Amino acid sequence: MSESVEIEYKSLLAATDYKKLLDFYQLTAADFFSQTNAYYDTADGRLRNAGWGLRIRLYSDYGEATLKTPLTDGLLETTDKLSLGEANAYVEAGKFLSAGHTVEKLQELAVTADELEQIAQLTTKRAEFKIPEGLLAIDHSFYSGQEDFEVELEVADAQIGQQAFRTFLQKFDIPYKKADNKIKRAFSAANFDKK
Repeated sequence: MSESVEIEYKSLLAATDYKKLLDFYQLTAADFFSQTNAYYDTADGRLRNAGWGLRIRLYSDYGEATLKTPLTDGLLETTDKLSLGEANAYVEAGKFLSAGHTVEKLQELAVTADELEQIAQLTTKRAEFKIPEGLLAIDHSFYSGQEDFEVELEVADAQIGQQAFRTFLQKFDIPYKKADNKIKRAFSAANFDKK
């Protein structure tokens, strides 16, 4: 298990601004990796309503289950590492783990693993690298027949990071466009936000 604090700023991108960033950083297909997220909640949306997010993420060689819970600045991520076989089995079955640190943390909302349903999936092609301001991620995501482009800047300090992100967008003449987190976008596309 690992726990970490995530502080990030993000903006949706027009396709032209996405290409502008790819060109500036000279990114090619070889600079991108793919990750698929399967998102979970209870049928009545208890996690969503509490501002929590739960996923199993599939990488090329392993998987992980992560629960994100809100903090004053950022999110606390509680993660259980999984073998790729385990992660694929859960995702294919539409089930979540029955034990682990993420499941223990869910007890704070009195949610058990057998109440969880897989609500949506989202696949992202991501380029990720360090810049002076923090960790930059440039994403192209696909879910429920939709796609979008996004830029994220992960930082250590919320106040400094927010200004750094504004300055970054200004440098590239990219308009800020509010980006809900990926789970919200995937839930909305799956019409789960209407429940």
